[in-house]
Amino acid sequence: MELLSILLEAMSAAGLAGLGAGVAAIGAGMGIGKIGASALESMARQPESTGDIRAGMIVAAALVEGVALFAVIVCLLVVLG
Repeated sequence: MELLSILLEAMSAAGLAGLGAGVAAIGAGMGIGKIGASALESMARQPESTGDIRAGMIVAAALVEGVALFAVIVCLLVVLG
């Protein structure tokens, strides 16, 4: 019975870390999709400001991707640490 409890404790940390990494990846994908959709909509409304909108979109997407990468690395550290 003691071995079972030890195995459950070990699996719960790894399982939750894997779930966290998956949620981070899905959230980043949804966030970047929302950024792209909003940028395309605003470019359609004001075509003269396409360059500024595109630059802001790229910076925002890079920040979202960085946060997602950080979340995945933290989850990996939980699993391996």
